[in-house]
Amino acid sequence: MTALKVIAGMAIVLVTAGSVTATLVTPRGNSWGLRVAILVNRSVRLVCVAIARPIRSYKRKDAVLATMAPVALLGQLAVFLGMFLVGYAIALWGYTSSFGGALKLSASQLFTAGLAHVGGPGNSALEVLAAVTGAVTIALQIGYLPAIYQAFNRRESLVTLMESRAGIPAWGPELLVRHQLVASLDVLPSLYRDWETWSADLAESHVSYPILLYFRSPEPGYSFVLALLAVLDAAALQLALMPTSAPTEARFCLRMGFTALRRIAQVLGWTFDPDPHPDSGLQLTYEEFAYAVDLISNAGIPLERTAEEAWPHFQGWRVNYESLAYRLADRVVAPRAPWSGDRRHLSEELMLPNRPPHRSPGGGTTDETRFRPSE
Repeated sequence: MTALKVIAGMAIVLVTAGSVTATLVTPRGNSWGLRVAILVNRSVRLVCVAIARPIRSYKRKDAVLATMAPVALLGQLAVFLGMFLVGYAIALWGYTSSFGGALKLSASQLFTAGLAHVGGPGNSALEVLAAVTGAVTIALQIGYLPAIYQAFNRRESLVTLMESRAGIPAWGPELLVRHQLVASLDVLPSLYRDWETWSADLAESHVSYPILLYFRSPEPGYSFVLALLAVLDAAALQLALMPTSAPTEARFCLRMGFTALRRIAQVLGWTFDPDPHPDSGLQLTYEEFAYAVDLISNAGIPLERTAEEAWPHFQGWRVNYESLAYRLADRVVAPRAPWSGDRRHLSEELMLPNRPPHRSPGGGTTDETRFRPSE
Protein backbone atom coordinates (compact mmCIF):
# COMPACT_ATOMS: atom_id res chain seq x y z
CA MET A 1 0.00 0.00 0.00
CA THR A 2 2.84 2.38 0.83
CA ALA A 3 4.44 1.69 -2.53
CA LEU A 4 1.20 2.55 -4.36
CA LYS A 5 0.93 5.83 -2.47
CA VAL A 6 4.52 6.69 -3.37
CA ILE A 7 3.89 5.88 -7.04
CA ALA A 8 0.65 7.93 -7.13
CA GLY A 9 2.23 10.88 -5.34
CA MET A 10 5.35 10.91 -7.48
CA ALA A 11 3.22 10.71 -10.63
CA ILE A 12 1.59 14.01 -9.61
CA VAL A 13 5.03 15.45 -8.84
CA LEU A 14 6.40 14.41 -12.24
CA VAL A 15 3.43 15.83 -14.13
CA THR A 16 3.78 19.10 -12.22
CA ALA A 17 7.53 19.18 -12.84
CA GLY A 18 6.87 18.75 -16.56
CA SER A 19 4.43 21.65 -16.49
CA VAL A 20 6.91 23.84 -14.58
CA THR A 21 9.63 22.97 -17.08
CA ALA A 22 7.41 23.71 -20.07
CA THR A 23 6.24 27.02 -18.60
CA LEU A 24 9.39 28.40 -17.00
CA VAL A 25 12.39 26.65 -18.58
CA THR A 26 11.74 25.51 -22.16
CA PRO A 27 8.44 27.15 -23.20
CA ARG A 28 6.96 25.86 -26.46
CA GLY A 29 3.58 26.90 -27.80
CA ASN A 30 2.46 23.38 -28.65
CA SER A 31 3.63 21.81 -25.38
CA TRP A 32 1.12 19.94 -23.24
CA GLY A 33 2.91 21.34 -20.20
CA LEU A 34 1.59 24.83 -20.91
CA ARG A 35 -2.00 23.66 -20.36
CA VAL A 36 -1.84 24.24 -16.60
CA ALA A 37 -0.52 27.79 -17.02
CA ILE A 38 -3.10 28.59 -19.71
CA LEU A 39 -5.90 27.24 -17.50
CA VAL A 40 -4.73 29.47 -14.64
CA ASN A 41 -4.55 32.48 -16.99
CA ARG A 42 -8.08 31.87 -18.23
CA SER A 43 -9.46 31.47 -14.72
CA VAL A 44 -7.86 34.71 -13.54
CA ARG A 45 -9.13 36.50 -16.64
CA LEU A 46 -12.71 35.39 -15.97
CA VAL A 47 -12.54 36.71 -12.40
CA CYS A 48 -11.00 40.07 -13.39
CA VAL A 49 -13.46 40.57 -16.25
CA ALA A 50 -16.38 39.78 -13.93
CA ILE A 51 -15.13 42.35 -11.41
CA ALA A 52 -14.56 44.99 -14.10
CA ARG A 53 -17.86 44.42 -15.95
CA PRO A 54 -20.08 46.78 -13.88
CA ILE A 55 -17.52 49.61 -13.95
CA ARG A 56 -18.62 52.27 -16.44
CA SER A 57 -15.41 54.26 -16.81
CA TYR A 58 -13.02 52.57 -19.23
CA LYS A 59 -10.02 54.04 -17.41
CA ARG A 60 -11.11 52.42 -14.14
CA LYS A 61 -12.06 49.22 -15.91
CA ASP A 62 -8.58 49.13 -17.48
CA ALA A 63 -7.00 49.55 -14.04
CA VAL A 64 -8.83 46.45 -12.80
CA LEU A 65 -7.97 44.46 -15.93
CA ALA A 66 -4.31 45.45 -15.57
CA THR A 67 -4.12 43.17 -12.53
CA MET A 68 -4.77 40.09 -14.66
CA ALA A 69 -1.16 39.34 -15.58
CA PRO A 70 0.42 39.88 -12.12
CA VAL A 71 -2.31 37.85 -10.41
CA ALA A 72 -1.98 35.10 -13.04
CA LEU A 73 1.78 34.92 -12.46
CA LEU A 74 1.21 34.49 -8.73
CA GLY A 75 -1.58 32.05 -9.49
CA GLN A 76 0.70 29.90 -11.62
CA LEU A 77 3.25 29.69 -8.81
CA ALA A 78 0.53 28.90 -6.26
CA VAL A 79 -0.92 26.12 -8.43
CA PHE A 80 2.48 24.58 -9.10
CA LEU A 81 3.39 24.59 -5.41
CA GLY A 82 -0.07 23.30 -4.50
CA MET A 83 0.27 20.36 -6.89
CA PHE A 84 3.72 19.57 -5.51
CA LEU A 85 2.30 19.81 -1.98
CA VAL A 86 -0.42 17.28 -2.71
CA GLY A 87 1.91 14.99 -4.63
CA TYR A 88 4.52 14.80 -1.91
CA ALA A 89 1.83 14.49 0.77
CA ILE A 90 0.42 11.41 -0.97
CA ALA A 91 3.93 9.97 -1.41
CA LEU A 92 4.73 10.54 2.28
CA TRP A 93 1.36 9.31 3.50
CA GLY A 94 2.58 5.75 3.95
CA TYR A 95 5.39 6.93 6.23
CA THR A 96 3.19 8.97 8.57
CA SER A 97 0.27 8.24 10.84
CA SER A 98 -2.28 10.18 8.77
CA PHE A 99 -2.72 12.16 5.57
CA GLY A 100 -2.93 15.34 7.63
CA GLY A 101 0.49 14.59 9.10
CA ALA A 102 1.85 13.86 5.62
CA LEU A 103 0.45 17.17 4.38
CA LYS A 104 2.16 19.06 7.20
CA LEU A 105 5.43 17.24 6.51
CA SER A 106 5.18 18.02 2.79
CA ALA A 107 4.45 21.68 3.51
CA SER A 108 7.39 21.97 5.91
CA GLN A 109 9.79 20.63 3.29
CA LEU A 110 8.43 22.64 0.36
CA PHE A 111 8.04 26.02 2.06
CA THR A 112 10.68 26.00 4.79
CA ALA A 113 13.27 23.60 3.32
CA GLY A 114 12.75 21.36 6.34
CA LEU A 115 13.44 24.05 8.92
CA ALA A 116 9.98 23.61 10.43
CA HIS A 117 9.92 20.41 12.48
CA VAL A 118 7.02 18.01 12.01
CA GLY A 119 6.84 14.82 14.03
CA GLY A 120 6.73 11.36 12.49
CA PRO A 121 9.27 9.03 10.88
CA GLY A 122 8.84 10.25 7.31
CA ASN A 123 11.18 9.35 4.44
CA SER A 124 14.46 11.21 4.18
CA ALA A 125 14.84 10.86 0.42
CA LEU A 126 11.34 12.19 -0.32
CA GLU A 127 11.73 14.99 2.20
CA VAL A 128 15.01 16.19 0.68
CA LEU A 129 13.51 15.97 -2.79
CA ALA A 130 10.49 18.02 -1.67
CA ALA A 131 12.75 20.69 -0.15
CA VAL A 132 14.78 20.96 -3.37
CA THR A 133 11.60 21.07 -5.47
CA GLY A 134 10.14 24.01 -3.54
CA ALA A 135 13.35 26.06 -3.69
CA VAL A 136 13.94 25.36 -7.40
CA THR A 137 10.34 26.17 -8.39
CA ILE A 138 10.41 29.55 -6.65
CA ALA A 139 13.84 30.33 -8.13
CA LEU A 140 12.65 29.46 -11.63
CA GLN A 141 9.59 31.68 -11.25
CA ILE A 142 11.82 34.59 -10.21
CA GLY A 143 14.15 33.94 -13.15
CA TYR A 144 11.13 33.78 -15.47
CA LEU A 145 10.16 37.41 -14.80
CA PRO A 146 13.03 39.18 -16.63
CA ALA A 147 12.25 37.30 -19.86
CA ILE A 148 8.59 38.26 -19.54
CA TYR A 149 9.25 41.94 -18.95
CA GLN A 150 11.89 42.17 -21.68
CA ALA A 151 9.39 40.76 -24.19
CA PHE A 152 6.72 43.14 -22.88
CA ASN A 153 9.03 46.15 -23.29
CA ARG A 154 9.92 45.14 -26.85
CA ARG A 155 6.25 44.86 -27.69
CA GLU A 156 5.27 48.19 -26.20
CA SER A 157 8.03 50.24 -27.84
CA LEU A 158 6.34 50.28 -31.27
CA VAL A 159 2.85 50.36 -29.75
CA THR A 160 3.71 53.63 -28.01
CA LEU A 161 4.95 55.13 -31.28
CA MET A 162 1.50 54.61 -32.76
CA GLU A 163 0.13 57.50 -30.70
CA SER A 164 1.62 60.00 -33.14
CA ARG A 165 1.40 57.73 -36.16
CA ALA A 166 -2.19 56.46 -35.96
CA GLY A 167 -3.91 58.05 -32.96
CA ILE A 168 -5.23 56.62 -29.71
CA PRO A 169 -6.65 54.09 -30.19
CA ALA A 170 -4.84 53.23 -33.41
CA TRP A 171 -6.82 53.05 -36.68
CA GLY A 172 -5.48 52.04 -40.10
CA PRO A 173 -6.95 54.84 -42.28
CA GLU A 174 -5.83 57.40 -39.70
CA LEU A 175 -2.27 56.14 -40.05
CA LEU A 176 -2.30 56.88 -43.79
CA VAL A 177 -3.98 60.27 -43.38
CA ARG A 178 -1.55 61.46 -40.72
CA HIS A 179 1.47 60.54 -42.82
CA GLN A 180 0.00 62.36 -45.80
CA LEU A 181 -0.70 65.50 -43.75
CA VAL A 182 2.99 65.79 -42.89
CA ALA A 183 4.16 64.65 -46.35
CA SER A 184 5.74 61.49 -44.96
CA LEU A 185 4.24 58.64 -46.98
CA ASP A 186 7.81 57.78 -48.02
CA VAL A 187 8.57 56.51 -44.49
CA LEU A 188 5.83 53.86 -44.60
CA PRO A 189 8.12 51.17 -46.12
CA SER A 190 10.40 51.37 -43.08
CA LEU A 191 7.36 51.32 -40.78
CA TYR A 192 6.13 48.13 -42.44
CA ARG A 193 9.59 46.58 -42.09
CA ASP A 194 9.64 47.40 -38.39
CA TRP A 195 6.20 45.91 -37.88
CA GLU A 196 7.10 42.77 -39.82
CA THR A 197 9.97 42.22 -37.39
CA TRP A 198 7.73 43.18 -34.48
CA SER A 199 5.12 40.62 -35.60
CA ALA A 200 7.74 37.88 -35.77
CA ASP A 201 8.85 38.72 -32.23
CA LEU A 202 5.20 38.81 -31.12
CA ALA A 203 4.63 35.33 -32.53
CA GLU A 204 7.70 33.91 -30.80
CA SER A 205 7.27 35.60 -27.42
CA HIS A 206 3.49 35.36 -26.99
CA VAL A 207 3.39 31.74 -28.11
CA SER A 208 6.21 30.82 -25.74
CA TYR A 209 4.81 32.94 -22.89
CA PRO A 210 1.00 33.09 -23.19
CA ILE A 211 0.85 35.19 -20.01
CA LEU A 212 2.05 38.14 -22.14
CA LEU A 213 -1.39 38.33 -23.75
CA TYR A 214 -2.77 39.60 -20.45
CA PHE A 215 -0.15 42.28 -19.87
CA ARG A 216 -1.87 45.54 -20.77
CA SER A 217 -0.24 48.68 -22.12
CA PRO A 218 0.62 51.40 -19.57
CA GLU A 219 -1.97 53.80 -21.02
CA PRO A 220 -5.68 52.84 -21.21
CA GLY A 221 -6.07 53.74 -24.91
CA TYR A 222 -3.10 51.69 -26.06
CA SER A 223 -3.36 48.07 -27.21
CA PHE A 224 -0.90 45.86 -29.06
CA VAL A 225 -3.81 44.16 -30.85
CA LEU A 226 -5.26 47.46 -32.10
CA ALA A 227 -1.82 48.72 -33.10
CA LEU A 228 -1.12 45.61 -35.16
CA LEU A 229 -4.60 45.74 -36.70
CA ALA A 230 -4.09 49.40 -37.67
CA VAL A 231 -0.80 48.64 -39.42
CA LEU A 232 -2.27 45.64 -41.25
CA ASP A 233 -5.27 47.70 -42.36
CA ALA A 234 -3.03 50.53 -43.57
CA ALA A 235 -0.95 48.07 -45.58
CA ALA A 236 -4.05 46.42 -47.03
CA LEU A 237 -5.53 49.82 -47.93
CA GLN A 238 -2.38 50.83 -49.78
CA LEU A 239 -2.24 47.57 -51.71
CA ALA A 240 -5.92 47.80 -52.60
CA LEU A 241 -6.11 51.50 -53.47
CA MET A 242 -2.60 52.13 -54.83
CA PRO A 243 -1.37 48.79 -56.22
CA THR A 244 1.49 50.18 -58.34
CA SER A 245 2.85 52.65 -55.78
CA ALA A 246 2.29 50.58 -52.63
CA PRO A 247 5.59 49.44 -51.08
CA THR A 248 6.58 45.79 -51.33
CA GLU A 249 7.16 45.83 -47.57
CA ALA A 250 3.40 46.10 -47.08
CA ARG A 251 2.90 42.55 -48.36
CA PHE A 252 5.53 41.05 -46.08
CA CYS A 253 4.16 42.98 -43.12
CA LEU A 254 0.66 41.67 -43.81
CA ARG A 255 1.79 38.07 -44.13
CA MET A 256 3.87 38.12 -40.95
CA GLY A 257 1.08 39.94 -39.13
CA PHE A 258 -1.64 37.39 -39.82
CA THR A 259 0.86 34.56 -39.28
CA ALA A 260 1.49 35.90 -35.77
CA LEU A 261 -2.25 36.05 -35.07
CA ARG A 262 -2.67 32.47 -36.26
CA ARG A 263 0.15 31.17 -34.06
CA ILE A 264 -1.38 32.87 -31.03
CA ALA A 265 -4.77 31.40 -31.95
CA GLN A 266 -3.26 27.91 -32.03
CA VAL A 267 -1.88 28.31 -28.50
CA LEU A 268 -5.28 29.47 -27.28
CA GLY A 269 -6.92 26.46 -28.92
CA TRP A 270 -8.99 28.46 -31.41
CA THR A 271 -10.09 26.99 -34.70
CA PHE A 272 -9.77 29.05 -37.87
CA ASP A 273 -9.57 28.68 -41.64
CA PRO A 274 -5.86 28.64 -42.57
CA ASP A 275 -6.63 29.44 -46.20
CA PRO A 276 -9.78 31.60 -46.40
CA HIS A 277 -11.23 32.40 -49.79
CA PRO A 278 -10.86 36.08 -50.76
CA ASP A 279 -14.63 36.30 -51.26
CA SER A 280 -15.49 34.82 -47.84
CA GLY A 281 -16.84 38.14 -46.61
CA LEU A 282 -15.95 40.51 -43.79
CA GLN A 283 -17.61 41.85 -40.67
CA LEU A 284 -16.42 45.27 -41.80
CA THR A 285 -19.03 46.74 -44.15
CA TYR A 286 -18.46 48.32 -47.53
CA GLU A 287 -19.98 51.57 -46.22
CA GLU A 288 -17.33 51.76 -43.47
CA PHE A 289 -14.64 51.07 -46.04
CA ALA A 290 -15.96 53.69 -48.45
CA TYR A 291 -16.04 56.28 -45.65
CA ALA A 292 -12.37 55.58 -44.91
CA VAL A 293 -11.49 55.86 -48.60
CA ASP A 294 -13.13 59.30 -48.68
CA LEU A 295 -11.00 60.37 -45.71
CA ILE A 296 -7.86 59.15 -47.43
CA SER A 297 -8.77 60.81 -50.71
CA ASN A 298 -9.67 64.13 -49.05
CA ALA A 299 -6.30 64.13 -47.31
CA GLY A 300 -4.68 64.33 -50.74
CA ILE A 301 -3.37 60.79 -51.17
CA PRO A 302 -3.44 59.92 -54.89
CA LEU A 303 -5.61 56.83 -55.43
CA GLU A 304 -5.43 54.47 -58.40
CA ARG A 305 -8.74 52.74 -57.71
CA THR A 306 -12.17 53.84 -56.54
CA ALA A 307 -13.62 52.44 -53.33
CA GLU A 308 -15.79 50.07 -55.35
CA GLU A 309 -12.84 48.80 -57.39
CA ALA A 310 -10.57 48.45 -54.36
CA TRP A 311 -13.08 46.71 -52.08
CA PRO A 312 -12.57 43.14 -53.43
CA HIS A 313 -8.79 43.51 -53.13
CA PHE A 314 -8.99 44.92 -49.59
CA GLN A 315 -11.41 42.16 -48.65
CA GLY A 316 -8.99 39.57 -50.02
CA TRP A 317 -6.28 40.79 -47.66
CA ARG A 318 -8.41 41.45 -44.57
CA VAL A 319 -10.14 38.09 -44.63
CA ASN A 320 -6.80 36.59 -43.52
CA TYR A 321 -6.71 38.41 -40.20
CA GLU A 322 -10.02 40.11 -39.41
CA SER A 323 -11.76 37.37 -37.43
CA LEU A 324 -8.67 36.49 -35.37
CA ALA A 325 -7.83 40.14 -34.65
CA TYR A 326 -11.43 40.83 -33.58
CA ARG A 327 -11.50 37.76 -31.35
CA LEU A 328 -8.15 38.59 -29.77
CA ALA A 329 -9.20 42.22 -29.20
CA ASP A 330 -12.28 40.94 -27.39
CA ARG A 331 -10.19 38.42 -25.46
CA VAL A 332 -7.83 41.04 -24.03
CA VAL A 333 -10.67 43.59 -23.67
CA ALA A 334 -8.92 46.13 -25.88
CA PRO A 335 -10.54 49.58 -26.31
CA ARG A 336 -13.46 49.52 -28.71
CA ALA A 337 -11.81 51.31 -31.62
CA PRO A 338 -13.13 51.67 -35.19
CA TRP A 339 -12.70 48.58 -37.37
CA SER A 340 -11.88 46.35 -34.38
CA GLY A 341 -15.10 44.39 -33.83
CA ASP A 342 -17.43 44.14 -30.85
CA ARG A 343 -16.56 43.74 -27.18
CA ARG A 344 -18.69 41.55 -24.96
CA HIS A 345 -17.44 43.27 -21.83
CA LEU A 346 -17.50 46.91 -22.96
CA SER A 347 -20.20 49.39 -23.82
CA GLU A 348 -21.20 49.98 -27.44
CA GLU A 349 -19.60 53.43 -27.46
CA LEU A 350 -16.58 53.74 -29.73
CA MET A 351 -13.31 55.18 -28.47
CA LEU A 352 -12.39 57.50 -31.33
CA PRO A 353 -8.87 58.59 -32.33
CA ASN A 354 -8.73 62.39 -32.12
CA ARG A 355 -6.30 64.00 -34.52
CA PRO A 356 -4.59 67.15 -33.19
CA PRO A 357 -5.06 70.42 -35.13
CA HIS A 358 -2.72 70.72 -38.11
CA ARG A 359 -0.92 74.06 -37.63
CA SER A 360 1.72 75.87 -39.69
CA PRO A 361 3.52 79.22 -39.18
CA GLY A 362 1.36 82.03 -40.53
CA GLY A 363 -1.11 79.55 -41.93
CA GLY A 364 -3.59 79.44 -39.10
CA THR A 365 -5.10 76.21 -37.82
CA THR A 366 -6.94 73.49 -39.67
CA ASP A 367 -9.37 71.66 -37.44
CA GLU A 368 -8.77 67.98 -38.14
CA THR A 369 -10.11 66.63 -34.87
CA ARG A 370 -13.54 65.66 -36.11
CA PHE A 371 -13.99 61.98 -36.63
CA ARG A 372 -17.30 60.27 -37.33
CA PRO A 373 -16.71 56.80 -38.84
CA SER A 374 -20.39 55.91 -38.73
CA GLU A 375 -21.40 58.55 -41.24
